[in-house]
Order: sequence, then C-alpha cells, then structure tokens
Amino acid sequence: MEIDFLLIGQGIAGTALAYRLKQAGKKIRIIDQPTGNQSSRVAAGLYNPVTGRKMVKTWNADLLFPEIKPFYQELEEMTGERFLMEQNIYRPFLSIEEQNEWMGHSAEEGFLRYLEEIYTESQSPDLKDSYGGVLLKQSGWLKIPDFLEAMKSYFKEDLVIETFEEEELAFENELWQYKDFQAKALIYCNGLGAMQSRFFGFLPFAPVKGEILEVKQAFCPDYIVNRGVFRVHLGEGIHRVGSTYTKHDLDQGPTESAKSEILERLEDLVKLPIEGIVSHKTGIRPATRDRKPFLGKHPKAESVYIFNGFGAKGVSLVPYFSKIMCDYLLGKTSIAKEVDIARYFNYI
Repeated sequence: MEIDFLLIGQGIAGTALAYRLKQAGKKIRIIDQPTGNQSSRVAAGLYNPVTGRKMVKTWNADLLFPEIKPFYQELEEMTGERFLMEQNIYRPFLSIEEQNEWMGHSAEEGFLRYLEEIYTESQSPDLKDSYGGVLLKQSGWLKIPDFLEAMKSYFKEDLVIETFEEEELAFENELWQYKDFQAKALIYCNGLGAMQSRFFGFLPFAPVKGEILEVKQAFCPDYIVNRGVFRVHLGEGIHRVGSTYTKHDLDQGPTESAKSEILERLEDLVKLPIEGIVSHKTGIRPATRDRKPFLGKHPKAESVYIFNGFGAKGVSLVPYFSKIMCDYLLGKTSIAKEVDIARYFNYI
C-alpha cells in the first residue's frame, strides 16, 4: 500500500499533524506503540499564557494562543466529543511588590488579552492568597486521554497499534518500505522514542520526569489555582495536582519524595486538608535542551522528518506548530530557525 506519510507516534503531536495532513488530502498511516512511556496520556494538559516563578508571558504566546481554542474545538465538532476545558487560572500573589507589578501589567497591551481580573485581596477563605492574585483567561486544560481516544476513532484504519521496528525500514525506489507500507516520507512524532532512532539520536533531548497526584479535597472553585503547583478540579471533589520536575530520576515509577513535595506545595496554597490520594502517576516528558521543539528534515536521509520535543507544553504548542509543519511538508512555507533542527546539524 502506497501512502504519502508514515507517522510514528500518536501522542498530541502525531495526532495533530496527522489530522492536518489528512485534511489536506494526503494518505497517512500512524504507528503507535501499545505500551511504553506515552507521556501525552499522563500529562496534565494545561495551557497557560503566564508561567514560571516570575509569572512572565509564555514563549510566543501571541502566536500560539489564538490557535488553541479553534483547533481543539474543530476536533470536538468533528468527533462529537468534548475534551477542551476552557477555564480561568488564578495565580495568587506572594507579596505586595508582586501585586503592584501586576497592577502595572494591567495597562500593558501585551498582557491585556490574557488578563481577566486583578485582585488585591483574598478570593477565598480556603486559599492562602492574602495579597490577592491575577485571574488569567485564554487558559484551561485538555482531557488528553479523551482527546487521543476520540482521534483514535477518527483515524480508524489509518492508525496501527503496534511496536515500531525501525530495523525493518528500507529505502527503495524513492520510497520508504515498512512491512506492507510504501511511504513517500517518514515523520517521527514519538517523543523520546526518537532518541533511539538511527536518524535523530544526535538531537539534544533533555528528558524530564514529572509526577502528578489526584487527591480528594473539599475546595472546588470554578477556576484552576496555580502557584507552586497547579490544581485542577476534575469533578466530584477530585483534583489533579502537580507537577514535579526532575532531570535525574528518570525511571518511570512514582516516588515518595515527589508525593511529599506536591503535598507540601498544595498545603502552601490551600488551607483545607486533603481527604485522600486517589492516584499517583508519572511520565517522562520529551523536553529539549533549549526548551524549543524539534521540527524539520533530516540533513542526509531522504524524506525523513521530525515533529517532536514539545515537553510539558504540548497542548499549547502543537496547534500552531502542527499547522507550520503541515505547510512545510506541503511546500508552502519554511520553518523558523529557533525550532528548525538545522540549529543542531553541527552535532552530527
């Protein structure tokens, strides 16, 4: 069977790019492993325009965020499922100085589109937010497992659930032969699996382990609380809380130290005690050394591409960059230097 593109990996990245290529009239197949790290399915799924301890606007927010809602809502309409949860994010201030700084931001055009309200006093007796906080908009979270399952049904026979065996690849007559497929091009969207590839082992992935808890707690606001940890209400008094960030302990099992860290940070944010831990999950994120994704074509191998390295921000990065990558594959545009893998060709 001859196809245009064989995509390896049906995480957020592979799903979005495969959809765009299919919508462009291309014949695609996706190979997704049945087990493994599959960090997309464990990820929190937040999209947040203001991040970090210093509460700065996220990288390229003005390009990325206009694409998020239209893209996922298009897929919701197509699949008949709901997985995009639009929700404000409340970030408490830690000091009067921070409060004053954000009062200044309220007059800046670059921040206005993301600001719902700035508060100078506590918004709940159950929160430790004595200096008030900032309520952000154009934010929320994606139910990633629901999203991937809905798109799995959409792809139908275009999705093959099996372990990808790269040694069976052969390039003959300008086509990539793989089992019963003949593909004009390959695209590696398989997260950290690309590190073991004979094509992309030179890229400086920087794997990061993250751990997330689901806990029972009585405080159930209609917004996400995010400072030190994020706290997302899943319904019925259950909240997803996380996450940790480590480059060192990369085994896939949950740790007591991470659980303690999350619970301590939650205690610094919410006054009420937790009533129990429902689950404790881990995932290894496909982050990169410069925290920018990997897009582009292999410098030597014919028709081999990568769309990868989105780390913890895949939900917000992928809608925009999947459009860029699709247009690039169709010969309509180039890739910005800051995300093009050409920035690492001297490592080969």
